[in-house]
Amino acid sequence: MVLADVPFPPSVEDFYLPSILPWGEHDNYWFTKITALVWLTTALIIIFFLVSYRKPQLVPTKKQWLAESVYGFVRNNIAVEMIGPAGVKFAPYLTTLFAFILLNNFWGIVPFVQISPNSHIAFPAFLAVLSYVMFIWVGIRHHGFVKYFKMSLVPPAPWFILPLLIPIEFFSTFLVRPFSLAVRLFANMFAGHMLLLVFTLGGFAMLNANAWFIPFSIVSWVMTIALTFLEFLVICLQAYVFTVLTASYVQGALADEH
Repeated sequence: MVLADVPFPPSVEDFYLPSILPWGEHDNYWFTKITALVWLTTALIIIFFLVSYRKPQLVPTKKQWLAESVYGFVRNNIAVEMIGPAGVKFAPYLTTLFAFILLNNFWGIVPFVQISPNSHIAFPAFLAVLSYVMFIWVGIRHHGFVKYFKMSLVPPAPWFILPLLIPIEFFSTFLVRPFSLAVRLFANMFAGHMLLLVFTLGGFAMLNANAWFIPFSIVSWVMTIALTFLEFLVICLQAYVFTVLTASYVQGALADEH
């Protein structure tokens, strides 16, 4: 590709990648790089934990130590910290969730990949639905169907204000929570990808436009490197926030009083 062919500025269409595998004449999005990255992420996580715990040792190997560190961090600092002693049984799910989001986010700064599957709303939405279904199921199992929804929707307040509060509680608990989980992760990954695209392609565009713009193109690429380090922090933070919020929703579902 010559510099004149570099698409600038990037647009939302850059997120709709062509299919890697052909599938009919009109279906262009059957198996894209995004799908391949999700499958690769899933395979890497499964293989890593299976290999790390295949022959556990009293003095752990580096792989075992890393796997135990990830699990221990989520179990102690998220599951137990947010939910209490009962959080231990949720640690496997929360660890899987954290690792899956972290690795999928990380693809956004890997050279020659540079796009996170979570920059497509479908994947954060699916993860939010999983957490949504889980915390409702946990609450119903712990309290019973009627008691759980009564505790979730009917706050301790004077009866005359309940017609106002019940719709607000329903909207907050059963609509805003999954929506905010999905949109927060999606928006951060989408914005990070767009920023890196703008500064990377902007450097090429200015380099191709005029010799006077060469210093500005260098500045643009330096900004890309700086934003990559910032994006790494956002990647880790978003995986942590999504997992912490899921744990907090489970804790709320288990609480005796809301």
